[in-house]
Amino acid sequence: MSVRVRYAPSPTGEPHVGNIRSALFNWLYARSVGGTFIVRIEDTDQARLVPGAEDAILDALEWLGLDWDEGPRKGGPFGPYVQSERQALGIYGEHADRLVAEGKAYLCYCTPARLDAMRKAQQAAGRSPGYDRRCLDPAEAERAQAENPVPVVRFKMPVEGTIVVHDLVRGDVSFEASLLDDFVLLKSDGFPTYHLANVVDDHLMEITHVMRAEEWLPSAPRHLELYKALGYEMPHLVHLPMILGPDRSKLSKRHGATSALHYRDDGYLPDAMFNFLALLGWSLDDSTDVISREELVARFSIERILASPAVFNAEKLDWFNGVYIRQLGVEELADAMLPWLEAGLGATIDRDYLLRIIPLERERLRKLSDAPEMLSFFFEEQPAVDPEKLVGKGMDREATRGALEGALTVAEGAEPWTANALEPAYRALAEKLGLKTGGLFGAMRVAVTGRTAAPPLFDTMAVLGRERCLARLRHALGALGG
Repeated sequence: MSVRVRYAPSPTGEPHVGNIRSALFNWLYARSVGGTFIVRIEDTDQARLVPGAEDAILDALEWLGLDWDEGPRKGGPFGPYVQSERQALGIYGEHADRLVAEGKAYLCYCTPARLDAMRKAQQAAGRSPGYDRRCLDPAEAERAQAENPVPVVRFKMPVEGTIVVHDLVRGDVSFEASLLDDFVLLKSDGFPTYHLANVVDDHLMEITHVMRAEEWLPSAPRHLELYKALGYEMPHLVHLPMILGPDRSKLSKRHGATSALHYRDDGYLPDAMFNFLALLGWSLDDSTDVISREELVARFSIERILASPAVFNAEKLDWFNGVYIRQLGVEELADAMLPWLEAGLGATIDRDYLLRIIPLERERLRKLSDAPEMLSFFFEEQPAVDPEKLVGKGMDREATRGALEGALTVAEGAEPWTANALEPAYRALAEKLGLKTGGLFGAMRVAVTGRTAAPPLFDTMAVLGRERCLARLRHALGALGG
């Protein structure tokens, strides 16, 4: 049977980067072996649904280029691919009824209040909380039904022995059956729990490999017993390593943004994010960081998935993004930057002018969202100039004024207006004035850009043009006063 994997998110909020990492590993495995990548929306927990969350999840997949072969917006031969739509067809109810009829599951009428009191009593007694099987006794079930006529369906777990689950990353993992209680299959509202819907749909959609987060490993013995009870073959399991924050605790909002769409909206390139996420729990070798999408597909294997947790390092992601920005051609980067610049600066940007700026700023750019602030002085009529910053180390106002007056004179007569012509002219000016080039160039940099840190001075002046530079040098002299 050809490989079929699925990404099955619950639309309960923004798509978490850890969740999207699971989607990416499923996609990589499917593409690496010529298999099928399926998206299935698991929305049976109706109380936790968030409007718009499903679209946000699918948008995140599309942004990262994780195209799916079957699922929402696509369709396919195993649909519908939204569990609430499948529930309406009676698929899960039929399976639950069958298990009850075969004595492998039973109706439970216990009220939430009774279950809560039971768990508190168990905890107070130092026992692991779990259902006490009251409703397996027909007389007790009848009494419970009088209080609560709408039951749930519980699966009858084995009460002794060891349940061994095989994971392709972790090997055999053992669980004591006595610690696993009879879990709910069908809720009182008729909707299935994750356990039932997940097992039924994976079987009916012919899923061969279940690649999911490590947090689902404790559910695996329950799923194994459920597969056995239904007479279905369990897919291969691959539990992906947990993603931690820099402090080695589970990644959460206190570590920064956790929504994949935040990174899209903050100016990260999809290929950079793709590469970064692929290395959270997988490695090509012990040293390679930058790996193209094509090579990741060609080289991906389950054997290289790690069992140990991965750390989400935001600084490393910024580094990745810078690398991928520098890999873009000038034309490509201009197209990517234009929307950010026009939105951030509130102006229409001349693309040809931007093409001249990009080679100067590309090395410093880490995110597209940084472009408006980083490049603003190229587009402003006159950047703000702090007189204190004009006066460099080892200089005073008088020396700075003389330096800028000399710089203005050179700018008025410089021919041609190119970086190669400007630099020797200004080095000669520094020598003539008895100044260190750092002092002169520093004052000029602040005068023409408003900043102490900017791209190479003479390349910047060449792009800004003579008239802008003259106006800015005159403005800086005025700012010095006197």
